[in-house]
Order: sequence, then structure tokens, then C-alpha cells
Amino acid sequence: MGQLCGRCMQLLRDFVGFVQRMSSDLVQGIKECLTLISKCFCLKQNSSKNRQLYKPILQPHERVTAQVFLQHIETDFEMSPLGKDALEALRTLSFSENPGLQQSAALYYLHMSQHMNIPLPVEHLEPFYALLSSADLEVQQMSSLSLVNFLLEGNINKELVVQMGLLEPILDLLESEDPTVQCNSCACMMILAVSESNREAIGAARGVTPLLSLAKSYDPRVQQNAVGAILNLTQSEKIQQVLCMEGALPVLALLLESPDSEVQYYSCASLSNVAANVQHHKALLRPGDRFLLRTLISLLSSSVDKCSEPPDLLCFPTPADIQAEMVAENALPKLCSLLASGSEDVRRASIALLWILSQHPPNQARLSQKTKSGSQPYSSQIKFSKIQVLPLANDTLACAELLQSLGMLLAAHKTDPVIVGHTACIIKNLSLSKNRQRITESCCVEGLLQTMLLTDAQEDSLRYVTSCLAELAKQEGAILHMVQWMDEPLTKRLVRLAGQLEYPEPSFHAASIIQHMIGHVPDFSLAFRKSQMAKLLEQVRQQTEETQELLRAAMYHEDS
Repeated sequence: MGQLCGRCMQLLRDFVGFVQRMSSDLVQGIKECLTLISKCFCLKQNSSKNRQLYKPILQPHERVTAQVFLQHIETDFEMSPLGKDALEALRTLSFSENPGLQQSAALYYLHMSQHMNIPLPVEHLEPFYALLSSADLEVQQMSSLSLVNFLLEGNINKELVVQMGLLEPILDLLESEDPTVQCNSCACMMILAVSESNREAIGAARGVTPLLSLAKSYDPRVQQNAVGAILNLTQSEKIQQVLCMEGALPVLALLLESPDSEVQYYSCASLSNVAANVQHHKALLRPGDRFLLRTLISLLSSSVDKCSEPPDLLCFPTPADIQAEMVAENALPKLCSLLASGSEDVRRASIALLWILSQHPPNQARLSQKTKSGSQPYSSQIKFSKIQVLPLANDTLACAELLQSLGMLLAAHKTDPVIVGHTACIIKNLSLSKNRQRITESCCVEGLLQTMLLTDAQEDSLRYVTSCLAELAKQEGAILHMVQWMDEPLTKRLVRLAGQLEYPEPSFHAASIIQHMIGHVPDFSLAFRKSQMAKLLEQVRQQTEETQELLRAAMYHEDS
């Protein structure tokens, strides 16, 4: 038999090495698979059922312990933590394999949770692990409910529950087939997820998947608590990523149509939290998939305030085609109606979304050349970025209904800086197209002038109001309409603003408005001269270089 050459020997060695590596990976994969299977709750359920095949024997020490604990309850029962001996007896009953004894311990905890109004000591939490892990359904129901009660009343520290290792049995109970146990365990998760550290622990323990499964439950109590827990978990960016990978977005989108207003709100708020992270926008609004968008728009007409508030998902930068579809889906009338809502949050969110829709690409470059503020939004709490929409959107927006709603909003909320600032930006954006006459004939001009009287010079919203009025004043028809509302207080306010050089933008815009009024309206020029405000305007002309050209023109028309 011939001897292998060097090349063949090397090939053989490579093959042996390849087989060894494959064998090692295979063994490791088998180990991981078996480990995951062994940890699954289905096996724990089977083992629990196997333990129930025989009747648990009541041990002699358990019988004595039960008698001692029963005697304590009968003779010295108070709504307060147990003493050392009674606590030890309670611990014995809780860890017993006899379901009757465990039921007694669980019943005691349930009664305490409904009446005790002081914090539960740490040592009283230890028996909970055994009760929550019990194979007896009644024990599971009572112990999980008592834990919910303690958490709701603040008698147990939420972080301590996780630190004591109770998260594991709670997660196991999520896999129960009993709706009551599911409901209670979801409620526990909902409360625990309020804590940031607990959210991280729940995510690490893979607690998102069973909650997502229970969010599809046909039991309204289970579904409500499961979606509520998901809402609290979405405050974590890491868990947001897990939810997206686990396919939570379609589930939450479907739940927006739930007949239960709480489920509807929880799912909508969950999606809003996810939408706050720009990296999820593509997944939320995938091209060709507009179900979520249409559902969110339909919610704008919901009778429940907290559901009708425009979700943050609609108030973040989105492509032009999606914004155009929002207009096509009849979102504008719904937003107009929400401007009259009794909820401040709903009003502010609605006006902010309308501001986004009012953006007009062809005018953005021209606006940025004239003033840095331009059509930038004012917001003390909500921050938005520049958006672009189709040019036809503004023609649709500038309807009589919207302008009437904006005017009424200004009249009712003259001192709300968020409302005033966003409204002024919307009107200015609309005035930059062919809608000036509609705006001039609406009640918006009067509303802007009146807000100018009540807005402090240091408020950012005043910059947007004066900027909007200055833009409108460039049209003769608009300036004639504005003069109709110009009384002495408004005239004085304009001139004072022109003289407040520490606020350069309102000062500049006020001077511009005065220039156009004097240049186009002789009656205003005469009234201006009689009001003896010309001296102050001359002082302004001498003190500022930025407004000097405008003021010189104003003084020229006054002298003539």
C-alpha cells in the first residue's frame, strides 16, 4: 500500500480538525438547547402535576406549627408584622408541600394586604417565594393578589421585591393557564416596571415575551395589565429594541382599535414612547404599510381625551408622502376640533402637529435669510424639528375652518406661550403662499394683535407673533385690516417694542410694522403724530443700526 503524500496528509489533518470543531459546536448547541428546555415553565408545570399525584403527608412538626400559628391568629391577631415565633411558623407553613398549609399562609398574607397600612418588614417577604412557586392554584391566586395589594399600597419596596428574587416566580406565573393568576402576575409586572432598575432586570430575565403574548389575551383584565406593563417597560430604550425585535409593533397597532379605552391608551402611549426614539421610525411607518398611521389618525376623534391626544409618533419628523397622507386621511378637521379641547396637553399637541403640517419647503430658504427665528417653533416642553410637506398642503390647511379655529384659540389662550408661539408660526407659514387674503379676512389678525399686548417682551412667543405680523404687514390689504384694530394701547405697545433694543427681533419686527402702517395708511400717520410717539421712534432710530433704514423711511412718511 502506497504512502500518502504531504499534500494529502495535510488535507486529512484539515478534515479531522474540521470534524472536531463541528463536533464541539454541536455538543455546545445541544447543551444550550437542553438548558433552555429545562428552564421552561412547561416542565415546571409537569413536575408540579407529578408532585400532586400523591397526597402530601402532614409532617408532625408541621401539624404543631399549624396549631401554634392558628392559636396566634385566634388570640393575638393584629394588623401588624408577626413576632419571631409566629413568623417562623408562617415560614414553615409557606414552605410546606401540603397545599392546605400553604393555603393558610397565603390567606393570611391576603388578609394582611387588605388591611395593613404600614410597611411590610423584609423578613416577611421570604415566604412569598415559596407561595408564588407553589403547585396549588389557590395558593398562586392568593399570594399573587396579596403581592399586588402590598405593592399598590406602597407597603413593599418595588426594588426590594426583585432583589429578594421574587421576579423569577412572578415570570413563571405569567405562563399559567389560569386567567386570575395571569391577571395578578401582569399587575405585579406593571407596578414593578415603574422602577428603572426593575425594568432592566425584567429585560435581562426575558420577561417581555410572555407579556407580549398575554397582550393578545381574550380576558380584558389580563390584556389591560399586560399592555400596561409593556407601557412602563417602553421607558427603557433597551426594551424598546427587544419589543421591536419580538414583533410588538403590529400587536400594539392592532390594540389601538380595542374597545377597552385603557388598552387603547396604553398601546397608544407605548407606541409614542417607541416613537420618541428616531431609530424606530422606519419600523413604525414602513413604506406601503399605513395601517398604524390610519389608526392613529382615527384616534384623533376618540371620545376619550387621553386617547384623542395626537400621539408623539405623529409629531416627529416623517417623510413628505406620509404627511401628505395624513392630510388625505382627513386629519385636519379632527385636529381643528381638538384645538377646542378642555385638556391643555391635547390642545398643545394638536397645535404642534398642525405647525408641522404647515411647513412649506420653497419658503424655508427665504425665511432663514431674513431672520434666524423665521418659522421655528416655540415650545417650553415639546421640541420638534423642521419638517417638509408637499406644497399643496398649505392650500388645504388655509381653510376657513382652520383659520377660525386658530383665531378662537388665540382669543381663549392669549397667555399660553406654547399655543401663541405655534399658532403664530402656522399663520406665518400659511401667509407665505397665496393665502394672505384668507388670513387677513379671518379673526387671526385681531388675535395676534391682542396677544402682543399681553405677552412679555422676554417671552420667545413674542418673537413669533411680531414676526408673523410683520410678514402680513407687507401686503397692503392686510395692513389696512390691521389698522382697524389699532387703538392707542396697541400703538403704544408697538412703539415701546421698537424701542426695546435688548430684544432685537421683536424690536425689528415692531419697527417694520410701523413703517408699513405709516407708508400705506395716512390716518395712522396722523394718529401716530398726535400720540407724541414720534420722539421715541427718533430715539430708537439713533440707537440702533439694525432698524435704522426702516425707521428713516417711517420718519420720512411722517414728515410728508
